[in-house]
Amino acid sequence: MTQDTPDDRTPASGRRFSGPRCIALVGPFQSGKTTLLEAILARMGALQRQGTVSAGSTIGDASAEARAHAMSIEANVAAVDFMGDTYTFIDCPGSIEFLAEMRPALPAIDAAVVVCEADEKKVPALQLILRELEDLKIPRFLFLNKIDNSHQGVREALPLLQPASRLPLLLRQIPIWKNGVAVGYIDLALERAFIYQEHAASQVVDIPPDEQDESKDARYSMLERLSDHDDALMEQLLEEVEPPRDRVFDDLAHELRDGLAVPVLMGSALNGNGMLRLMKALRHEAPGIAETTARLGVTPGQEPNSSPLGYVMKTFHTAHAGKLSLTRVLSGSFQEGMTVTTSSGESGRIAGCTRLLGQTTQKTTQAGPGDTVALSKVDAAHTGDMLAVGKTVPSPVATEAPQPVMALAVRARDRKDDVKLTAAIQRLLDEDRALSVEQNAELGDIILRGQGEMHLRVAVEKLASKFGVAVNSHAPQIGYRETIRKATTGVRGRHKKQSGGHGQFGDVVIDVMPLPRGEGFAFIDKITGGVVPRNYIPSVEEGVKHYLKRGPLGFPVVDVGVALTDGSYHTVDSSDMAFQTAARIGMSEAMPQCSPVLLEPVLAVEIAVPSDATAKANAIVSSRRGQILGFDSRQGWDGWDVVQALIPEAEITDLIIELRSATSGVGTFKAKFDHLAELSGRQADTIVASKQAAQ
Repeated sequence: MTQDTPDDRTPASGRRFSGPRCIALVGPFQSGKTTLLEAILARMGALQRQGTVSAGSTIGDASAEARAHAMSIEANVAAVDFMGDTYTFIDCPGSIEFLAEMRPALPAIDAAVVVCEADEKKVPALQLILRELEDLKIPRFLFLNKIDNSHQGVREALPLLQPASRLPLLLRQIPIWKNGVAVGYIDLALERAFIYQEHAASQVVDIPPDEQDESKDARYSMLERLSDHDDALMEQLLEEVEPPRDRVFDDLAHELRDGLAVPVLMGSALNGNGMLRLMKALRHEAPGIAETTARLGVTPGQEPNSSPLGYVMKTFHTAHAGKLSLTRVLSGSFQEGMTVTTSSGESGRIAGCTRLLGQTTQKTTQAGPGDTVALSKVDAAHTGDMLAVGKTVPSPVATEAPQPVMALAVRARDRKDDVKLTAAIQRLLDEDRALSVEQNAELGDIILRGQGEMHLRVAVEKLASKFGVAVNSHAPQIGYRETIRKATTGVRGRHKKQSGGHGQFGDVVIDVMPLPRGEGFAFIDKITGGVVPRNYIPSVEEGVKHYLKRGPLGFPVVDVGVALTDGSYHTVDSSDMAFQTAARIGMSEAMPQCSPVLLEPVLAVEIAVPSDATAKANAIVSSRRGQILGFDSRQGWDGWDVVQALIPEAEITDLIIELRSATSGVGTFKAKFDHLAELSGRQADTIVASKQAAQ
């Protein structure tokens, strides 16, 4: 019996990539990514002791919000050295509400480790993650975590997980079971068995006799898959010739790098099992910075003195170091004091370069090709920017923010913090591109929009804990409108006031009529004979518009036409203000006679859900006064449907909560304004009464 040594196999034809790597840890919510990062750091000697999420002692998820909710809410970064190379791991949140933390970081990584469980229920969430990687053509390993708690055979679990991946899942290891517990694994490429050891490297043993048949069968299946792209290997298999080990490893690396398959490894992050084998796979098979820049479509110089070029993966705002721009160096080198230019053409000076280990920073003099470092106080840099020296380089990828699915109205708890709140929100948006903000002048609210209830809750908590601005929040007000159902004619509005000296006199006669939905407002001048002088007619229109800001029900009025038909004036006392007032008086007399009715905004909604939840989505739409227009398969997404519907905006407020509850957290929707619809009955009465009470 021997120990699992740091490097116990021959590099694939000597083609192992060297130099700094950047690896993303991604996967569904609660799959164990943060624990995996902790286990890697502990096994590589970067930590004296492996922390746990439950105890709040991990390097990642160290923010107050992450600890309070026991979940990843932002990307965590940690660098570790392994066999002479530096590996920077970016632990990305798995919740769909925080996926925007992952998206801008992905383009510049070398490879991803997709952490998941052998659980069919998590296939839709796994599919979301894999789709992001597939679209960017990023090489990826699948790490089956929590193998010690799995009650299902790995070979049986793979067909359940396969629908989540467009590429074949290639099993590289199978577990060794003893009394229902996974005590180790067999590496199908090395043809060796490994027994897990607590807080130590696995021990190499002979493949147990009762596991030999299964391991041979699993190895043959792996080789068969590799032979699909290797004719020589195919011939060897047909002739029952054992292929050289180097050829097998060459093919494994080739399948990963060229996007032909997804290798599947396994272990238990909580127990630190499988970490060394995972690191070796990354060391020998994951591509390096040259391949990453080629995938990005940029052509940096390869010489040590090449022009500096970097990609900003993430933006942080810290209390002590200010703004940090997590940057992957694509070529050349960056160092303190250097002036860089962003993709938008703005310039900024680098105040310092640091390597990150969670929230701990280690200063470095410079960062070269492949390094992932935090550049401090480059205020002009934003997530997704390319940084260069003396030139502007456009970003090679579009990292658009996802459409928001929930909103929250916020106000500073202390009015003297209003200006401070504006600055804090801007820094929050700089960190988190999935957030957006809207200033609703009509309602007097700051509307914060995001990806769900937890996303917005964390944003509010950060405003207080990180930026020092406590806010009150509530659901945004709905943009109700009102209109009229019938017309009225000959309504007089007369304003006469005498208070010594010049008085005030304005007199108008108006007709008010409904317009077709969506027409807005029309003012018609029917004055003849100069009964209202031409110079006062714009004032009449202005007075009408002023009244329409709040109709008899208390809401802005739309789709109304007003005709000025008659009136009178005084040569001395008439004025613009007098005719504006007369017009408002006329409107206040006329509008209640026109059968005012409440209008509510209705949105066109496109709901995306796994197919087995389509019936639930339809039921949710119906329960929210929605109209189902139809549904179809989601284009390019196996096992997903898209439901088209019309839903009142008032019913959208918390739609995402119910939708995700019905879809294991993966359902989502897009919405846009479609039309205004009449609302009557008890619900309309309640809304009107509430509005009038508030006013």
